[in-house]
Amino acid sequence: MTDRAATPITLGTDSNRLAYTGRALAPSVQASITRRWGWWLYAEYRLINMRAYLQTILIRAIGLPLLYLSSMGLGLGNLVDAGAGGVDGVSYLVFVGPGLLVSSIVMEATGEFTFPVMSGFKWQKHYFAAAASPLTPAQIALGEVAAVGLRFIAETVIFWLALLLFGAVVSPASWLVVLIAPLAALAFGAPLLAFAATQTDEGTQFSFIQRFIVMPMFLFAGTFFPLTAMPWYLQWVGWVSPMWHGTQLARVVCYGMANPWWLTVVHMAVLVGCTAGGVWAAIRVFTRRLRR
Repeated sequence: MTDRAATPITLGTDSNRLAYTGRALAPSVQASITRRWGWWLYAEYRLINMRAYLQTILIRAIGLPLLYLSSMGLGLGNLVDAGAGGVDGVSYLVFVGPGLLVSSIVMEATGEFTFPVMSGFKWQKHYFAAAASPLTPAQIALGEVAAVGLRFIAETVIFWLALLLFGAVVSPASWLVVLIAPLAALAFGAPLLAFAATQTDEGTQFSFIQRFIVMPMFLFAGTFFPLTAMPWYLQWVGWVSPMWHGTQLARVVCYGMANPWWLTVVHMAVLVGCTAGGVWAAIRVFTRRLRR
């Protein structure tokens, strides 16, 4: 007879296949794997669930770059280039492309870190189901962030390829935007995850965030024109916005925008700090709600 406990303990062990062959892992072994790799197991679960709306994700991921770059980059861009000779020393398409990429990925965070989070606590209650296993609340929160972050990376790759197709990047370092845009999205999304996890009833709070936080970021965080082109009393919108900090870094790597080294450090510090702070806050809220 095969010794169940002798089955190798690896993250890639196919538990379903073992179960069908009568060699399922012992409960203690499964719990050991969960305690070690629980964050990734939950992330895998979330990624599998995303297949339910994969068609919507793909349509958005492919359609938005084509629509944005055609209308804003080429349509409006031709008018800007003809009238002003470009922006920041490059064509308007090259200038606006990185901003459109970062802004579209950051706005995706609103969709994944609001109502789906409330659903996990209130309607579907899959957070409580996961917490009934050896998974810890911290692993659940980290898995949530990891799964959505991987989705952001995939969508960024598609948008970056569209930028290449449209000739909107001129620097060989432009591939770094694949890391910058998801980081900017998590810098906004992780605190939003923590906030959404505190909500117990649906109301106007998420609509308020969409209308009075997300849209002002999109319009006034330097996506379509340099932040310095705005009145001084509106420039603070950019400075407090992960979208602007991510956009500035994206422009540095996509076309070599002039940027002092210390300001680059500030951009990175804001994005990393907001992400880390948001994840820390989310872990605390998940722990408080799932251990009652």
